[in-house]
Amino acid sequence: MNFVFGFLIITGIIVSMLTGNVDAVTNAAISSARSAVERAASLVGIFALWLGVAKVAEDSGFLRIITRILEPFVRFLFPSIPKGHPAMGSILMNFSANLFGFGSAATPFGLKAMKELQQLNRKKEEASEAMCTFLAINVSSITFLPTTIIALRMEAGSANPMEIVGTTLFATSVSTLTAVLADYVFRIINRGRI
Repeated sequence: MNFVFGFLIITGIIVSMLTGNVDAVTNAAISSARSAVERAASLVGIFALWLGVAKVAEDSGFLRIITRILEPFVRFLFPSIPKGHPAMGSILMNFSANLFGFGSAATPFGLKAMKELQQLNRKKEEASEAMCTFLAINVSSITFLPTTIIALRMEAGSANPMEIVGTTLFATSVSTLTAVLADYVFRIINRGRI
């Protein structure tokens, strides 16, 4: 990717020099940089708020309650994880955080879950079935409240930034169901080859 972006930037600069539009490129680069910094600065406050809410949810035990509700379903998806293993707790905390759109808060739990799953993995150079299942679900991730997208819509001046909640829930539910089914099918195919 570095090569591709580097090529595009250098090509753009050369073409602007050949066509006499260096001033336009310079002005666009400066205004885009300014806009990016302003957008990032305004989002810091919104992300700080949501990360604070995620921390309160974690410290208050709310995520643990969601974790207990999800445990039977998750145990079905990960039969190879022994009961009481720390990987299950990390997976459940990751799923709970993702449900409420706390992707930044979910990431440390996801990394910890993968580390714990690697300890259970017999073939250290290959991903285990549990690791593949976790990755598929984590990437697709059902989201009840897409806080990042809502924050971006608020920043962009949307009249109703919350109107995407229903469509996001539908889309992420379909994507997670598809990921679980694809994981199951590929697992069966993989077992047939071994």
